[in-house]
Amino acid sequence: MAPKAPLRLGGVVRPPGDKSISHRVLMVAALARGTSELSGLLTGDDVKSTARVLRQLGADISPIREGVVLVSSAPLTAHRAPLNCGNSGTSARLMLGILAGQRFAATLTGDASLRRRPMRRVTEPLKQMGADINERGDGLPLTIRGGTLRGLTYASPVASAQVKSAILFAGLTGKVPVTIREPYRSRDHTERLFAHLGLGIHERDGAIVYEPSHSNIPSFQLSIPGDPSSAAFLVGAGVLANAGELLIENVGVNPTRTGFIVVLERMGAHVERVNLRDEGGEPVADLVVRPAALKGTEVSAAEIPTLVDEVPMLAVLASRAAGETVFREVGELRVKESNRLELMADNLRAVGAKAEVQGNDLHVEGNQRAPRGKVETAKDHRLAMAFAVLDTVEGADVTLSERKSVAISYPGFFDDLRRIHAPRTTHHAP
Repeated sequence: MAPKAPLRLGGVVRPPGDKSISHRVLMVAALARGTSELSGLLTGDDVKSTARVLRQLGADISPIREGVVLVSSAPLTAHRAPLNCGNSGTSARLMLGILAGQRFAATLTGDASLRRRPMRRVTEPLKQMGADINERGDGLPLTIRGGTLRGLTYASPVASAQVKSAILFAGLTGKVPVTIREPYRSRDHTERLFAHLGLGIHERDGAIVYEPSHSNIPSFQLSIPGDPSSAAFLVGAGVLANAGELLIENVGVNPTRTGFIVVLERMGAHVERVNLRDEGGEPVADLVVRPAALKGTEVSAAEIPTLVDEVPMLAVLASRAAGETVFREVGELRVKESNRLELMADNLRAVGAKAEVQGNDLHVEGNQRAPRGKVETAKDHRLAMAFAVLDTVEGADVTLSERKSVAISYPGFFDDLRRIHAPRTTHHAP
């Protein structure tokens, strides 16, 4: 393959629906009374896994596709076969919370990657609430028997939206109060959705407090904003381009999800937010991105929860920045879809960058040599997309071990990546 020529950025692109929000609105709609109408849902494999599990439990959900998806609730019922969560940790961990409040047993499983991911961080607080969970180690498969729960005040040892959301869903389905404290604030989509629907959630002295009401969950209409984690790859491509300007439409700019932009601006880029608005309790904006020269920075442990899914893209950008970038306390990346932390360092070295893991910190030294080499994605969608963006820089020749994994969160990624780049000089037919 010939090395990449200088590229000019241009056009308008809209990222797919937010993955975190898509999972949560499907789950709440399945628990609501009546039929809910959801537009802008992510059509990726992970969200389809959540829909599949909810259908197995009795919810009526129309096909997950572009446009409006209808969710008609019914009382959740036992399903004899294991509930297969595919590759989706969000599906598994949040469903554990929902199942904790149900008076039947259910077994959760997933693919080989998901079965290696830790579940005890969720099962421990659910056991404290009264759920009976039969585990075979710290992972799937496991069997949960829900029922009568008791309230919980919980200090989470990790800042995890999945842990927090599982407990909130257990409080919702079990109709018991819960109070949750985190070491740092994790993404708050569950709290915003509960508040938007009037489900008795508030903040008290820095803790998240859910107090159940006696009314049923109302059906609702909701439009899901674009996923900032998916938009991050488009932003990264824009920053690395030689010239031009890109407009990324309809991106969620929830403050618990925009750490990527904060760090990127500290590195020297500028991402302009225009057309700010609110969608279902979530702040949304269009982003304007232009190429920029980057410098290294330090990403603190307190910032990581606001950008944990964007570390691969930031690390790739750091490999093109002047100086060193350090990501503090990113050991959590070892238990993502892959051992993302070690693979990031290995793959950056494979394409000619300097990177190493020191304890739970990732160090990346930038340079301007053309990246060339083969990248092992381990079927991790975020690694595949981050290194595909790196392959757009001038002179690059980066080969991915596979590309199919991007269907997990951004099925149209490669089409969009091609579309936003144009040759430096273009000729138009008369």
